[in-house]
Amino acid sequence: MENGVFVGGGGDGYGVKQWLRLDYANRHGLIAGATGTGKTVTLQILAEGFAAQGVPVFLSDVKGDLSGLAKPGSADFKLHQPFTDRAQTIGFDDYTYRGFPVTFWDLFGKQGHPVRTTVAEMGPLLISRLLELSEAQEGILNIAFRVADEEGLPLLDLKDLQSMLVWLGENRDSVSLRYGNIAVQSVGAIQRRLLVLENQGAADFFGEPALDLRDLMRTDADGLGQINILAADKLMGAPRLYATFLLWLLSELFEELPEVGDPDKPGLVFFFDEAHLLFDDAPKALVDKVEQVARLIRSKGVGVYFITQNPDDIPEDILGQLGNRVQHALRAFTARDRKALRMAAETYRENPVFDTEQAIREVGVGEAVTSMLERKGIPGRVERTLIRPPSSQLGPITPAERGGIMGASDLSEKYTRTLDRNSAFEILAERARQAAEEAQKAEQQETDLDAAMREYTAGRRYTGTRVGRSTSQPARRSRTTDSIGGAIAQVVVKELKGTTGRRIVRGILGGLFRGR
Repeated sequence: MENGVFVGGGGDGYGVKQWLRLDYANRHGLIAGATGTGKTVTLQILAEGFAAQGVPVFLSDVKGDLSGLAKPGSADFKLHQPFTDRAQTIGFDDYTYRGFPVTFWDLFGKQGHPVRTTVAEMGPLLISRLLELSEAQEGILNIAFRVADEEGLPLLDLKDLQSMLVWLGENRDSVSLRYGNIAVQSVGAIQRRLLVLENQGAADFFGEPALDLRDLMRTDADGLGQINILAADKLMGAPRLYATFLLWLLSELFEELPEVGDPDKPGLVFFFDEAHLLFDDAPKALVDKVEQVARLIRSKGVGVYFITQNPDDIPEDILGQLGNRVQHALRAFTARDRKALRMAAETYRENPVFDTEQAIREVGVGEAVTSMLERKGIPGRVERTLIRPPSSQLGPITPAERGGIMGASDLSEKYTRTLDRNSAFEILAERARQAAEEAQKAEQQETDLDAAMREYTAGRRYTGTRVGRSTSQPARRSRTTDSIGGAIAQVVVKELKGTTGRRIVRGILGGLFRGR
């Protein structure tokens, strides 16, 4: 099939060749199976097939094995003979070794080009999920985003969000009147979680330049689709960050890409490995969002393929949207395993030639039970399938080879240098500096005013010499007048220490002093 990806098939006891049609590839898919049954190789051969048809691919490399997509397989490789035997068995006549155009990405910027997004683009819902916030803490985070938007305070990196929360705590009385109660304890809890995230090295994920989605959807000069590989072996140490990032990427694709209906082939195929991490302890609002994106993103020309051990790791509403399926062996050691096996078998269109449940239990490594969408999107009959061998290298390339590919990429200069634009942190810091200068200036003016009043009252006091009885009485009246004047002056000083008062007094006293 020219307009499809060859998956495998053929051989004694096995069904017809299995092709994943490109015009139905945006109807999503599932690769499932126990550990060690061949899910990674299936992911590799699907990525090869899509790239060969000019479809860009994004996938996460959880074990570090998929970098071999960049390099042709070798005839000296120890699996060469089994590969060629398998290709002959399934009728894969044009099987050859070849490499594919690969771009490496890494949230930590070590094993690939740095991947960044801004705090504002991530949004409060996903950040709350990332930080595992309570409902009350999530509410405060929403307030922070809303106030930042109203105040013209861009939230780009982690320190922008941290400074915004500080501002929110300091101004909680006025803000609470409009948006609801803001507890200092909740603000402190969010700050502590942000600190943990920062210490894990994930702070580099927030910032600029943000990832341009167009850089994920490129083809090379020969028309091959670019394979974007996210280094996730170390990222799996922060599984919530991994799941949140991939969900953010899906959401961005959904928001940014135009509607294309049902294209002849997808504009991008997205593989989500270790998919159960997305749904573990996920709040209903988040699961609903994933379901919405999975349902609607196909009209944007994006196919989403989940890779996990058990199909029941995926919520039923989402599982029902995954039309193209490759089911590797499931082990039924426990009652839960047997139940999962039975449920997995029930999701396939029956084949009278064999029992689906038994086949899922019996298929070996590199074999699978498959079902692909056919004309009009109808699920194909389940088939036992020998998965075709990969054309690229099985296993990782060397660090030197990875470094060479990264250095030769035209995206290296674009993403390596970090930008730090004027945003919430800088704006709030500038406001604080100006407020401090104003306070210092006001304090100095108050000190000057006190000194001026003391000078004025001292200058009005009578200091003449009293001679004889005839002058004593006026002297007593002068002392009485001076004491009254001093009391009035003290009251004036007390009442006029405010900003408005100081402005008035400076004008009045200036005239008095000039008149002396």
